[in-house]
Amino acid sequence: MSGRPEHIRVRASFAPVDMISAMIDSLRVGRANGRRVTETGPRGLRFPAMSRMGFHVLLTGDGWLLTHDAEPVALRPGDVVFTAAGAEHGISRSPGRLADLPEVVMADLPPSPVPVDFEFLCATYPIDRGVPAALRQLPDVVAFTPDYQRHPQLPGVVEMLRRDYTDPGAGSAAQQAGLIDVVLVTIMRHLQERYDASDRPVTTDPGVAEALRAMHDRPDRSWTVEQLGGLAGMSRTTFTRRFTAATGTPPMAYLTDWRLRSGARLLRQPDTTVASVARRVGYANAFAFAAAFRRRFGVPPGRYRAANSPAPAGGATSITRAGGR
Repeated sequence: MSGRPEHIRVRASFAPVDMISAMIDSLRVGRANGRRVTETGPRGLRFPAMSRMGFHVLLTGDGWLLTHDAEPVALRPGDVVFTAAGAEHGISRSPGRLADLPEVVMADLPPSPVPVDFEFLCATYPIDRGVPAALRQLPDVVAFTPDYQRHPQLPGVVEMLRRDYTDPGAGSAAQQAGLIDVVLVTIMRHLQERYDASDRPVTTDPGVAEALRAMHDRPDRSWTVEQLGGLAGMSRTTFTRRFTAATGTPPMAYLTDWRLRSGARLLRQPDTTVASVARRVGYANAFAFAAAFRRRFGVPPGRYRAANSPAPAGGATSITRAGGR
């Protein structure tokens, strides 16, 4: 069996950390909850599709992530599995087929009071308001190894969750919700840091894809809906309708958001000025860019730059190990 298949990758653009906080706040439509799982048997467990965002953290032992449409992915202690929309998936002691795993019933899985050789944490968030826009381009399930040097708080938080799930006490529900928040923020930061913000949304509409390519390649150009529709080979009305259906955002709103996200990425690079970034992303001057940037991100460009210094070399990486027997 292979390890992480090459075609499982993120095609997404992620907002800065400020927007991560806003996204998590928007998810608070119900209680976050979780469980420590220690009894999976030789085959593992299948987690059904549900309207919840969720993650697993492997604690002890080697395992495998199983999905419907990809090869099994090898997991080691410390690895994280994340699903933005509650897609069906499985965690198993050995590679195999997802359909062969028994469906999990969390109420029937009390944590073992004694040491075990395989365990992982589960946690979920209700997403009754739909998947956040920043996560809609993710694959159904993402597996990765966090950079624990860059996020040194994570091992302690995971250990606190493990202990609280094992032996809950007064205030456990409130504490667990806060700890789950910390893990989720770390996951979001990993995805933001790891994947290039230049990737475009995936669409099967060739006309929309051509317009997206033009926007992403030349954000500095003074695009109009008519020009973009012409590139797509569509009338203004048809293009607007199909673009909005494919991306969830009208063309000009998407272009504005892309310009500002591109500007945020450029501000994190050394030796750039606000004025030069403004020109590169299609704004007439630094003042216009700064005003739009502040509306979008809640902070002026200079403050954003100070709070988002370039990531050091050796950041988080996706799982690329080869598995098998």
